[in-house]
Amino acid sequence: MDVILFLFPAITLSVLLVGIHTYLGLHVLEREVVFVDIGLSQVAALGGAISLLFFHDHDGPNYVSILCSLGLCLFAALGLSILRNFEKKVSQEALIGITYALASGALILILDKSPHGAEHLKEAFIGNILFVTWNTVFITSMIYGLVGIIHYIFRKVFWQSSRGKKTNLFWDFLFYFLFGIVITFSTHHAGVLVVFSILVIPAALAKRFRPSASIFQQLLFAWSYGFVSILLSFLLSYYQDLPAGAAIVTTLATGFFLLLFAKMLQEKILPSICKQDQ
Repeated sequence: MDVILFLFPAITLSVLLVGIHTYLGLHVLEREVVFVDIGLSQVAALGGAISLLFFHDHDGPNYVSILCSLGLCLFAALGLSILRNFEKKVSQEALIGITYALASGALILILDKSPHGAEHLKEAFIGNILFVTWNTVFITSMIYGLVGIIHYIFRKVFWQSSRGKKTNLFWDFLFYFLFGIVITFSTHHAGVLVVFSILVIPAALAKRFRPSASIFQQLLFAWSYGFVSILLSFLLSYYQDLPAGAAIVTTLATGFFLLLFAKMLQEKILPSICKQDQ
């Protein structure tokens, strides 16, 4: 019971992360911009580093850090939505990769001037989700809930845009705008690698195991995998005294490869062995 009480805020926040990011992950896979999450996450982390360097807002609710991250993230989102119209001339994946590289280089340069740069860099990548408060959980749930409502109201248009059936600057910007808001808050709580893993891995497994299923069925599959992996990660972190963020990334990725290997055995190797036996 003590373990549950200690981990409950972090587990609740993780459930929120899995819930919103898995849905957005399906959109990202449809748009074929897998690394847009890690690119915007790194931009959000850069915003946090800038606030530490210039505003020294270290303690309490880091509103300045969030505002700096949100501003940079939304600027990058606007750029990506505009440049999508020129995708035939410049690959959007290349633009996202360059954005990530630029944000990473600038992040290291800025944190090099901070007396606690190494600690902040580690937190930027794997976060500090184990020690979130109920106030953080509440605020995050309100923000994710609002984004979810907007996505539900305009779900048909968003899916048409993600599938390339309706290319429109406004809807592309609105998608990346909402995506940037989610990424900003997620990165501050969980770190770049954790956010990327939660967004891509469950959604990619759902696409692989349920390719012809409906969006809702794919979501159920992805949510189930994400929730089980998160719970195992926190138990591993608590009992083995490991960083929770690193445990989440490792558990999600390890399970991903094990399930892919099992699927390969089922589809390729076992049928071949059965044919040889016959």
